[in-house]
Formats: sequence, C-alpha cells, structure tokens
Amino acid sequence: MKTSEIRELTVAELAERIEAAKAEIVRMKLNHAVSPLENTTVIKKTRRDIARMLTVLGQKQNVKS
Repeated sequence: MKTSEIRELTVAELAERIEAAKAEIVRMKLNHAVSPLENTTVIKKTRRDIARMLTVLGQKQNVKS
C-alpha cells in the first residue's frame, strides 16, 4: 500500500486496517512455521505497511491535538 493511499484514509479506517494487518502477519508467521511460504517477502511487506500506517496515524492524531 502506498503512502499516498494511506493518507487518504480516516483515522478510524487506519486503526481498523492496522489491526487487520497485525492479525494477518500473525497468521502468516504461524503458517510459515508449519509449512514454508512460497513468497516470504510478503511478511516483510506487511510489516512495512503496518509501520507506514502507524506513522500516518500518529501524524493525523498530532494534527488534531
């Protein structure tokens, strides 16, 4: 997900997507432990997407404060 797409989301949508991504990364890690994933870079990309969303969420919350 691109940063420009993330900035268009509302605070509530960002929080919802962050929780969904965190749940997805846990699921992927568990699946990878049982049987190796074909494309392990998906875990890395998801972690980075979460970091981007958290950064934008923090920026939006600081602006409103």
